[in-house]
Amino acid sequence: MTRLSNRFAELRARGEKALICFVTAGDPSADRTVDVVDALARAGVDAVEIGIPFSDPLADGPSIQASSQRALDAGMTTAKALDVVRRIRASNPDLPLILMTYYNPIRHYGLDRYARDAKAAGVDAHIVTDLTPEESADWKSFSTANGLDTIFLLAPTSTPARIEVVARLSTGFVYCVSRTGVTGAREDVPAELTQVVANIRGATAEPVCVGFGISTPEHVRRICAFADGAVVGSALVDLIHANRNSPDLAARVAEYAAALKAGTHPLN
Repeated sequence: MTRLSNRFAELRARGEKALICFVTAGDPSADRTVDVVDALARAGVDAVEIGIPFSDPLADGPSIQASSQRALDAGMTTAKALDVVRRIRASNPDLPLILMTYYNPIRHYGLDRYARDAKAAGVDAHIVTDLTPEESADWKSFSTANGLDTIFLLAPTSTPARIEVVARLSTGFVYCVSRTGVTGAREDVPAELTQVVANIRGATAEPVCVGFGISTPEHVRRICAFADGAVVGSALVDLIHANRNSPDLAARVAEYAAALKAGTHPLN
């Protein structure tokens, strides 16, 4: 059992769904990233995605693109991001930690070396945004050898054949993108998502979580009515940036996360 599978099993036993939050490593600083993730854990977040900044974040919208550039400008690197994870793991031994990145930083680091170093730092899983299933064999061999889950993405436009391939290769959970396009907070939850998630569930025993555009407790509640969890990214990144100079940053992050987490609880 991995930290991710343990967490989803615990949630099922309680009748809850998962809240997964995204932060960018190094924005506004490495130290404050550690503080923010500690605050998310205290607020009850079930897993945290930590973005490794990359200069060409093609799947990310303006908020996360800007956070990646700020982190790069401040000197964040792949190796330093792994050190951030190591520090977070030291104070959060049971929190599932997912690194979200692109394939270029991993290849540049070296697949085998990277997978070993990620495992040693306390990483549980990866979302390699631009790595297609057809090109994933090399990475999967190293990630699997090191006990790391690899989470692939599906979209509302994914064909049954694509769903089958991704469902077969994804471990930890399957990430369902709520809409076509890039990340970014939005006002609505697409109505067709219920059927999309049902189609994915028909092809896998892994949990199915939905992300892109989720920013409010009501969004989380609506998503968790039919999916196994909700992922919140851009809205949290914006909150962190807006409060980057505040001594109350961690408290404000925890307050926001606790409100989101309430949306994962079953209605009585």
